[in-house]
Amino acid sequence: MNNISICFISFLFLMMISLMSFIFGLNFLVMDLVIFIEWEVLTLNSVSIMMTLLFDWISLLFMSFVLFISSMVIYYSSEYMQEDYNINRFILLVLMFVLSMMLLIISPNLISILLGWDGLGLVSYCLVIYFQNVKSFNAGMLTALSNRIGDVALLLAIAWMMNYGSWNYVFYLEMMKSDFEMMLIGALVVLAAMTKSAQIPFSSWLPAAMAAPTPVSALVHSSTLVTAGVYLLIRFNILLESSYLGQFMLLISGLTMFMAGLGANFEFDLKKIIALSTLSQLGLMMSILSMGFYKLAFFHLLTHALFKALLFMCAGAIIHNMKNNQDIRMMGGLVSQMPLTSACLNLANLALCGMPFLAGFYSKDLILEIVMLSNSNMFSFFLYFFSTGLTVCYSFRLVYYSLTGEFNSGSLHPMNDEGKIMLRGMMGLLIMAIIGGSLLSWLMFPTPDMICLSMYLKMLTLIICIVGGFSGYLISNISLKFFNKSLSYYKASYFMGSMWNMSILSTLSIIYYPLYVGKKIYDNMDQGWSEQLGAQYMYMNFMSGALLNQLLQNNNLKIYLLSFVLWFIMLLILSVY
Repeated sequence: MNNISICFISFLFLMMISLMSFIFGLNFLVMDLVIFIEWEVLTLNSVSIMMTLLFDWISLLFMSFVLFISSMVIYYSSEYMQEDYNINRFILLVLMFVLSMMLLIISPNLISILLGWDGLGLVSYCLVIYFQNVKSFNAGMLTALSNRIGDVALLLAIAWMMNYGSWNYVFYLEMMKSDFEMMLIGALVVLAAMTKSAQIPFSSWLPAAMAAPTPVSALVHSSTLVTAGVYLLIRFNILLESSYLGQFMLLISGLTMFMAGLGANFEFDLKKIIALSTLSQLGLMMSILSMGFYKLAFFHLLTHALFKALLFMCAGAIIHNMKNNQDIRMMGGLVSQMPLTSACLNLANLALCGMPFLAGFYSKDLILEIVMLSNSNMFSFFLYFFSTGLTVCYSFRLVYYSLTGEFNSGSLHPMNDEGKIMLRGMMGLLIMAIIGGSLLSWLMFPTPDMICLSMYLKMLTLIICIVGGFSGYLISNISLKFFNKSLSYYKASYFMGSMWNMSILSTLSIIYYPLYVGKKIYDNMDQGWSEQLGAQYMYMNFMSGALLNQLLQNNNLKIYLLSFVLWFIMLLILSVY
């Protein structure tokens, strides 16, 4: 069986399950059904270890979207990765990744969540180091070690929940708001979600994970790995309602959104710009979730997954045709070279910006209007709207650099739109990026809520988007003067462009210093004091005693005479006393 047929079978299988899951999800949503399945695996010290599955409209709809995007990505990979000798291994890794995500989605139990959570971490490491060079290895190590912090937090939460007799957190959610111990478990879960969804100070692994193949980026950064933390907090949403945890998360996620939007405006790597845009949208989801609107966060999670996967697939098609060049300054004029791919990229970008009647508009506009309506402070209000403006700014900057103007690469180039399989994969997501937002809004919010705002506030989102887009185009258009000016303030530009020095700090704090301190402890304790006063000390004493014993037992006249003299002296001393 050849590689393309394996990809095609995987694509059909995932698409079929996705459709089934979507139909069941709609049924559960309309009928307001929840199915809870429990299977007792083991009873330990009055604690039952259960394998639990939770099927409700949230889990089924999310599963449906993850499987749909995965099927499109696998179909797309059959052409994108066709030169790879190990494409079967790649497809198997992607399928394992999707399976881990499924386990995470349908688990209301912290033990089975940990299985899916760790599965995501392990397989993501294998996928990030897939190209096997130094950059990939470093990125993989940063990704794995950053996520291990969250894994440890989840393990501590599991250990603490033993006090309650069960790991099914759904039974304790109401109690968590009042009980201090449960708030502690909640704080550990929030820490785990912060690492997986790359909130400050764990943000640097997300752009570093771009070392993975582009189809993996399309999957990881749209609907699987980075959204796992948001999904977990959607399940624990009661914890964040009117609590200190919610206020803390609102601040952190708002700053993450702002930082990522600012950093993307200084970036020239195509994939890293899109990665930073993912980080910005994750901040948006987390911040609206912190304010207690979990349905809105879930709505944006689903719509964002559609256009972000399309954005990565378009970027992959461009990189594939540019012979693996990712610098947007080397592109330009792609509209005339790759018109269909450019149209898809433009559409996905407009959906990201919240262009009216595309997928992103329905969720982003609703979120920003709810923020205006709610009782939030001025700082949060500023972070929301300024970050939205920055999103439009870097999107238009990306369009200006890559799609318009003159073609900046070599004259002999293979740019074309002839990748039929890649284009078909993109078309499936293109349709959903257009109709997905309205479809979901009709399904999830069948009864319209009244949002009563003044005309100026109602138009504020649109004005911010227009100003942001115009600024992005203007800054790019006069880029030489702008960058000469920015080089005059090099430290400030470097600080903003390097995610507020987070990549340096997290590399030092997560990889370098812990390993350095570990080596020193190993040298001084395990190989030092502990050896000299512990096992080695006993070994040396036993060895010297054994050597003396062996010496005494040798058949040597001198030793006999010496021992006789010593024995005689000892007798004399005893007789005197």
